[in-house]
Amino acid sequence: MKGGFSQSQISNAFVSACVTEVRALKPGNVHVFADGHGMKVADFETSARVAAPHISNAKLSTGDRILRAVNATFAAVHCNTNLGILLLCAPLAVAAQNPAGQADSLKTRLKQVLAGLDQSDAANVFRAIATAHPGGIGSEAAADVREPPPQGVSLLDAMRMASARDLIAQEYVTDFQRVFTLQAIEFAPRIAKGWSTEDAIARVFLHALARIPDTHIARKFGTSVAETVRDRAATFEAQHFSNARARPSEPAAQRALIDFDAELKSGGLNPGSLADLMAAILFVTELEDAALTT
Repeated sequence: MKGGFSQSQISNAFVSACVTEVRALKPGNVHVFADGHGMKVADFETSARVAAPHISNAKLSTGDRILRAVNATFAAVHCNTNLGILLLCAPLAVAAQNPAGQADSLKTRLKQVLAGLDQSDAANVFRAIATAHPGGIGSEAAADVREPPPQGVSLLDAMRMASARDLIAQEYVTDFQRVFTLQAIEFAPRIAKGWSTEDAIARVFLHALARIPDTHIARKFGTSVAETVRDRAATFEAQHFSNARARPSEPAAQRALIDFDAELKSGGLNPGSLADLMAAILFVTELEDAALTT
């Protein structure tokens, strides 16, 4: 991977990833086939555009990028559309812009960025989370996001505290293992076979939903409900996507996905944490594609 991506390259990659994510039919989420949870597709597209200058600003730390992007998002759409996306994409952006070690992969650079997160990053992210006020998050464990982080607690330390109950935090403490694994094993092979990006990411989302209890659902409704959704998704996947070649855009599959989407939304069930992982997968892909042409 070549180093020192420009701000415009990072910004364009980020916006593209966010816009593509809402164009994929992901049951329970907001997407172009159906709004939901009091939010519209336009809210997510606007959020991507106003957050991009901050996520891509090489003069800012990881935590500062996240805080400024959250503030810009709330000023524009007055709701939390993208906190998880920002938490995942900010350190990826920092890694891609790091001019040191130009032969290093994005994964290697990201590991270095995560290891270097400090208390200032934690303070900014705590403020960002308090502003976004995502469903189910409050004064948990040793780190209340409504207060400054305890002395000596870095952002990575705070993520370790939350990792047992939050998929985004789990990515921080595993060097984004799930994001890179899903991108390499589930997403990239479908793209190589000629699938559209929207079909590929929708299929990866369903794969994840059938195997991983979504922690956004768990925070709002409890772990048993998150497990029930996972079980329902596994049954749905077996019924409609047992053929590995079946694409979400095929008419019968699309109708089934739209019905499943309505089922989840009727119960207020939004697998938002898994959707955030999909945006990160798309951002990684955009960055890797850009590295090949830079």
